[in-house]
Amino acid sequence: MTTTKQQNNSGHVATPKPWPWPDTLDALTAAPEHHRLVFENERVRVLEVRIGPGEIVPLHTHHWPALLYLQGWSEHVRRDDSGKVIFDSREAVSPPRIPSAVWCQPLSPHSVENVGATELLVLSIELKGDAACPRLT
Repeated sequence: MTTTKQQNNSGHVATPKPWPWPDTLDALTAAPEHHRLVFENERVRVLEVRIGPGEIVPLHTHHWPALLYLQGWSEHVRRDDSGKVIFDSREAVSPPRIPSAVWCQPLSPHSVENVGATELLVLSIELKGDAACPRLT
């Protein structure tokens, strides 16, 4: 297995910006029916995300970048806080293989609608603070 490490070629250390959204929009607080805390410490938070067919997850955020371990797939639509579609999985070239893993940057306020026929099941491994890259600005 080959690993690579990105270098910071800018000559300075990036300073994380303060998170601009309230804690009340955190996924566990704003959408607890779909997010379950599996594990948390000062460096990582692990969430189980379950979205059934036809369900809509209310507006929420994800504060930290995360490795998403896709365990169950369904077509879904992500909308921003104004209702504008920002991602539609039906427009992807092909659905991901299950299981698989993908990287996700922190997510500003959004909702998710499962427009498919099966449950969307994801294990979200969020990297906090110094364990992660700088936060969304």
